[in-house]
Amino acid sequence: MIVFTIATSSLYLFNDIIDISRDRLHPTKKKRPIASGKLPIPIALFFAIVGFFASLYLSFNFSFFFFVTLLSYLVIQVAYSFWLKNIIIIDVLIIASGFILRVYAGAFAINVHMSVWFLLCVISLALFLAVGKRRAELGFLQELAPQHRKTLSFYSNDLLDSYLAMFANSTWLVYALFTFFAPPPIVGTAPLFTQLPLTLAGINKWLMVTIPFVIYGVMRYMSIIYQGANKAESPEKVILSDKSLLTAVALWGFFVIFILYGVKD
Repeated sequence: MIVFTIATSSLYLFNDIIDISRDRLHPTKKKRPIASGKLPIPIALFFAIVGFFASLYLSFNFSFFFFVTLLSYLVIQVAYSFWLKNIIIIDVLIIASGFILRVYAGAFAINVHMSVWFLLCVISLALFLAVGKRRAELGFLQELAPQHRKTLSFYSNDLLDSYLAMFANSTWLVYALFTFFAPPPIVGTAPLFTQLPLTLAGINKWLMVTIPFVIYGVMRYMSIIYQGANKAESPEKVILSDKSLLTAVALWGFFVIFILYGVKD
């Protein structure tokens, strides 16, 4: 997590240098350190380069496959900053690829097999967040959208709405299939389950209990996007600032931890 934080922070510095002229036209991004002039470009570029090499050095000493994953992530994101962000649809796929590579990096770091259903869930969620980001930008900037991002002149509200609905459905549905098909922990003789009938105590699909929280999270995130709030441009801002969504995430995390670790003998 620390290595990827260094890498992504460096990428944000690098991307803000590339986009400085467009960020200065954005209602909120113009307040960023580089766009506002608070952080000089030479200093930002220096820390970006140092961060690139530091993250690659640390990843190489940690694991070769982790290093390859991080290097691929950096190369793709740099290509995105210079070129790929100007190609419609490809820009969304590149954003989503960043989330997917993070998952692979984590799997390489702890050397575990990754469920195909979990991977499909991550892909659907990543595409949902990426499309949501574009839809929020288009709704917030409106006529100024093409000046800030070239691809926004090619996306329409109807097209992004269709993409958003498609990936919203696939996100919760694939997650539901993941909870049903993923190898779950074996329910033993924990006190809670000894009081239940065999119909419930004998099943090992208790992760399905968390499905409603995922459905609510998807629906709540979509409602924020259509409110036209600028915070919807950044998924992390939505999660950390919206109390309803934050509560849903917290409850989801609690039940996942309880089901996986709290029902042991």
